[in-house]
Amino acid sequence: MLEKTYDAKSVEEKITRLWEEAGAFSAGAGAEPGAEAFTIVIPPPNVTGSLHMGHALNNTLQDIMVRFERMRGKNVLWQPGMDHAGIATQMVVERQLAAKGIHRRDLGREKFIERVWEWKAESGGAIFNQLKRLGASCDWSRERFTMDEGLSKAVIEVFVTLYKQGLIYKDKRLVNWDPKLLTAISDLEVEQREVNGNLWHFRYPIEGEVFDPENPETYITVATTRPETMLGDTGVAVHPEDERYKHLMGRNVILPIVGRRIPIVGDEYSDPEKGTGAVKITPAHDFNDFEVGKRHGLRAINVMTIEAKITLEDNEDFLEGLTPTPEQTALWKRLHGLDRFEARKAIVEIMEELGCLAKIEPHRHMVPHGDRGGVPIEPFLTDQWYVDAKTLAKPAIASVREGRTKFVPKNWEKTYFEWMENIQPWCISRQLWWGHQIPAWYGPDGTVFVEKDEETALEVAIQHYLAHEGPWKAWVEEKLENFKPGEILTRDEDVLDTWFSSALWPFSTLGWPDKTPELETYYPTSVLVTGFDIIFFWVARMMMMGLHFTGKEPFHTVYVHALVRDKHGAKMSKSKGNVIDPLELIDEYGADALRFTLAIMAAQGRDVKLDPARVAGYRNFGTKLWNATRFAQMNGVKHDPSFEPANARLAINRWILTELTRAAREVTEGIVTYKFNEAAGAAYKFVWSLFCDWYLELLKPVFNGEDEAAKAESRACAAYVLDQIYKLLHPFMPFMTEELWQLTAGEGGRDDVLALTRWPDISFEDEEAAADLNWLVDLVNGIRSVRSEMNVPPAAQAPLVAVGADELTRERLARHDPAIRRLARIGEVAFSSDVPKGSAQLVIAGTTFCLPLGELIDLKAETARLEKEIAKAVAEIDRVEKKLSNEKFVANAKEEVVAQERERHAELLDLKARLEAALARVRDAA
Repeated sequence: MLEKTYDAKSVEEKITRLWEEAGAFSAGAGAEPGAEAFTIVIPPPNVTGSLHMGHALNNTLQDIMVRFERMRGKNVLWQPGMDHAGIATQMVVERQLAAKGIHRRDLGREKFIERVWEWKAESGGAIFNQLKRLGASCDWSRERFTMDEGLSKAVIEVFVTLYKQGLIYKDKRLVNWDPKLLTAISDLEVEQREVNGNLWHFRYPIEGEVFDPENPETYITVATTRPETMLGDTGVAVHPEDERYKHLMGRNVILPIVGRRIPIVGDEYSDPEKGTGAVKITPAHDFNDFEVGKRHGLRAINVMTIEAKITLEDNEDFLEGLTPTPEQTALWKRLHGLDRFEARKAIVEIMEELGCLAKIEPHRHMVPHGDRGGVPIEPFLTDQWYVDAKTLAKPAIASVREGRTKFVPKNWEKTYFEWMENIQPWCISRQLWWGHQIPAWYGPDGTVFVEKDEETALEVAIQHYLAHEGPWKAWVEEKLENFKPGEILTRDEDVLDTWFSSALWPFSTLGWPDKTPELETYYPTSVLVTGFDIIFFWVARMMMMGLHFTGKEPFHTVYVHALVRDKHGAKMSKSKGNVIDPLELIDEYGADALRFTLAIMAAQGRDVKLDPARVAGYRNFGTKLWNATRFAQMNGVKHDPSFEPANARLAINRWILTELTRAAREVTEGIVTYKFNEAAGAAYKFVWSLFCDWYLELLKPVFNGEDEAAKAESRACAAYVLDQIYKLLHPFMPFMTEELWQLTAGEGGRDDVLALTRWPDISFEDEEAAADLNWLVDLVNGIRSVRSEMNVPPAAQAPLVAVGADELTRERLARHDPAIRRLARIGEVAFSSDVPKGSAQLVIAGTTFCLPLGELIDLKAETARLEKEIAKAVAEIDRVEKKLSNEKFVANAKEEVVAQERERHAELLDLKARLEAALARVRDAA
C-alpha cells in the first residue's frame, strides 16, 4: 500500500539512483534494433553558471522530447556538456587571486591556466547536478567541455581550415571594447542601460570665417553625449536635403582643441529633426560613424588606450597632418592620460573657455555596458581576427529558405533572415588567457603562420624565410645554428570567442574531425531547443559551421521557446527583486510540479508568466494521482498482465479505455508538434477529470457491489489505465511516475524501469460507450454548474425535468438514475413537453433539462445579488477601458503593466457574460 503522502525529496534522490543503476539514459538505451536515431545536444551552460528559470524551461522541454522518443523505441542520445565561459571564468579566478593579492600576470599565462583548471575541478559545473535534480535524462557518461582535448582538436581544425580557405583573416575594425576587462566582447555581452546624462552642443568654426560665438554664420553646431571622442573627429555630417546646411557641404570646419581641418559631408545618417541636424563623425569611436567614414573616405583616428584613457602624445594617427600652436600643445598635455570621464569634464571646460560650448541639455539615454565588467563599453578600433560570415551564411540562409531546417514557431525565421542577410564580419578574438589560444605564430617581420601546432608553423616559417633572399633569411639561418624554442616565432596571445567553439557543438561533441561511430549514428541531430536571444550568436553559427564542415544541416528543427517572466509578466531581474529560483521551487514543491507547470504553460510564442502558486497547484495534480492510485489499491486494484482492453464488457470500462486512447493520441500529437502545453493539458484533463473525478467515482458502486466478475474486470482495467497514465505523464513528471510504476508492480514485478518502457500505442475505441458515459458526465457537470451559478444550497436536492426527451435520453436517464441522483444531488426525475415555470435550463445532446428553482432559492434576492455583481463588473470594466484608451498610459507604462490591464479587461468581460447568463436564468425562472 502506498504511503499516505508523497515525499518528493526522498523519492527524487532514490529514483535518480535507480535510473543511474539501470543505465536508463545511456545513448541507445532501450532502443529497438535498427531504430531511427533521435539526438539533442544540450545548449551548453556556462561552467560558472547555476540553474535559473530559463534553464529549467529549456531543459524540461528537451527532456520531455527525449524521454518520449526513448519510450517510442528510438536510438536516443541527449548529449550534455558545458561551455568554458571565457570571460566569466577568468573573472572568477582573477577575483580569487586578487583576494590573496595576486594578479594573473604575477603567475604568468601557464600557471594561471593551471589555476583555472583547478577551479573547474573544485567548483565548476555545479549546474550539472542541478539539472539532474530537475530530472534531465542526458547521457551523463558522455559529458563534454568546450576546452576538452577533443573539442580543442576540432576548434584548431576549423580555424586553420577557414584561414587557409581565406574565410578567417585579421583586420582593423571597431569592436565592443570593455576597458575594465581589456578585451573585445560580443554584442550578447553588451547590455543597454538607461542613464541620466547630458547633450553638449559644441560650436565648430567654419574654415575661412573669423570665428564669432555670436555669429552663427561663422560656425556649425553639433551635439554629442560623448565630448571625449571629439578629439578623434574627422568629419561633420549633415543631411543632403537639409536647406540649413546645403551651402556648407564640401567646406571644412576647424576642430577645436585639435586644429584639424575636417570636411562637412552630406549623408542621410544625419537626421534633420534631431539635435542641431549636424553630427560629429568619429569613425574610430562609434559604429555608425565608422560606416559614415567608410562612405566618405574619412580617417579613423583612435584617441584612447585600451584602458579608455586619452592618448595624444606620440599618437601618430592623431598627430598626422597637424602643426600645433604652443596653446594647442598645452591643451593636449592637459588632456593626455586622463580617464575618458575625466577628459569629458576637461574638454567641456576647455570648449567653454574657447567660446565653443553653445549649451548643455539634460539628456536621458541608453548607454551600452559590459555585462561582466559593468562599465560603459567603448567602440574601439583595433586589430582582431574575423570570420567571413557573409560567405558562410549563404548556405545556411538557403537551408531555412528551402525548408531543410525549420523554426518553430515559424515567425522566428524572419528574425533569422533579417540578421543573416545583413550579417557583418564576426570578430572571434578575445584578449584573455582562458580559452582556445589562436593557432597563429608571427615571424620576426610580422608574417603570420597559421597551423595546427607550433612545430608545423616553425617548419613552414623556416621554409618561407629561407626561400626569400634578404636580411630575414640570414637572421633565421643564424638562429637555426643555435636554435632555442620561441626565438623565431611568437604565438598570438589572443584566445577565441567562446561562441566559436560553441558553433561546432553538434558535431564536435560527437568526435569530429575523427570519423567516429557516434558521428555516423547521431549526426545530424534532430531538434535544437533554445531561447530567441541566441538565434544570432549560436543557432546561426552552428548552421554555418555545420554546413561548411559536414555538408549537412546540424538539426532539422529549431524550437524557440519564450521567456519565463514573473506572474505579472515582468522580466525577471535581480534589480527588480522578482527572480524565482527553480531550485527553491523544487525544494518546496518537487521537480515534477515545476516541470509540469512549465510544460503546461509553454504555449508557442507566448511568454510563461510563472506564479509559484501555479506550481503549488500542479503539485496538487501529482497528489491527486497519488491518492487515486492509493484509492485503487485500497479497492483491490493491482497490475494484471493478462488484461486486454478488447475483452472489457462494462460500458464504464470501455468508456475510460476509449478516452485513454483519445488522450494518448492528443499527448503524442502535442509533443511531436512541439505544442507542449496542449500535450500537458490533454494529460491533465484525462487524469484529473475523467479518471480521478469520474471513473473512480463511478466505480465505487461496482467495488461495493456483489458482481465479482464486474469487480475483477474493473480492478484489472483501472490498473491498466493507471499504467498508461504513468507512461503518458512520465516525460512531464518522471520522478513520481517512476515511483508509482515501481510501487504498483505487483508480485511479478516490472520488466524494466518506466523510463525504458514503451510509449502507449493504444487503438481501442467504443464510440457508443464513450457517447453514453460522456452524456452522463456532461449532464452532471451542467447541473452542478447551474446549481453553483444559482446559489442552490449544496445539500438541497433539486428536481429535474426533461423536456421533449427522446427514447435514448429516457433510457439513459433510467440506466444512470442512481449516479445522477448521487452526483448531481437530484431528487425526482420527471418528463414534460413544456418548460416548467420558474426553472433554470440547460441543453445536453439536444434535450432541454430544467431545474425548478422556486422552492430552492429566493429568486428576488438572487436577482438583486446578480444585478449588483453585474453593476460592479461594469464599473470595473469602465475603469480599465478608460485606462487602456489613455494613449499616454499605454505609451509610458511598463509593457507588463499594460498587459496586466488587458488581461484584467478580458477576465472582467468573461465574468460579466457569465453573470448576465445567470441573471437571465433567474429571470426566466421568475
